[in-house]
Amino acid sequence: MIFGKEINTIYFDLDGTLRHNQPSFLEALADFNTQLGLPTEIATSQQGHRWLHSYWAQSTQLLADRDTFGEDELAFWTNHSRRYLEASGCQPDQARELAPQLTECMREEYSPADTLADQAHEILSQLQKAGYRLGVISNRDAPFDEQLQSLGILTYFEYSLAAGTIDSWKPEPLIFEHALAHMDIRPEQAAYVGDNYFADVVGAQNAGIMPVLIDPVNLFPEADCVIIDSLGDLNSSSTD
Repeated sequence: MIFGKEINTIYFDLDGTLRHNQPSFLEALADFNTQLGLPTEIATSQQGHRWLHSYWAQSTQLLADRDTFGEDELAFWTNHSRRYLEASGCQPDQARELAPQLTECMREEYSPADTLADQAHEILSQLQKAGYRLGVISNRDAPFDEQLQSLGILTYFEYSLAAGTIDSWKPEPLIFEHALAHMDIRPEQAAYVGDNYFADVVGAQNAGIMPVLIDPVNLFPEADCVIIDSLGDLNSSSTD
């Protein structure tokens, strides 16, 4: 395992780590961007993908947009599409023009299947048998044990925490500290596995927890932590 002897508890992110959409949100965006006539370098832009991770990590943009648009969901998502297109390389005028079309595509045509990450059962079983205590910490609004049950992995975890239930969101340290206190674990005894550098790695580091980043396409080259390609790599004997 990649964890040191002092680690006895491993927390996981949910969406993008244990649970995936099929096709993924990023795959759908790339496909719809191509349908809208955008060139490949924009349709599949790494900068656009990085922006999405940053935006949803309680960014100042996200908080401002929530204040601006309130309950107007369509306006929020159209603005989200505009911001994403600009981050991907579109000129502002083009982004404003295409944003409503991209939003309509995502709302009307994107119906992903809910899937479990490859090797999740194998890895979670190995960790449980090795004596690690396991938990899930997610930026979701509401508890998600029913979804863990539907994915067939609820029994691996002794604790789960949705950010909305305590009004603290990754990368704020409080959400991690709440989980540590509930399980009576010191920060240096815990690791956190996630796929978003801005929310998961920064958040874990803010709380003094060891972060492990799943980054198969090198989206976050600046990440100063253990980096793996998939959940299956958690059984690696090396931290390289």
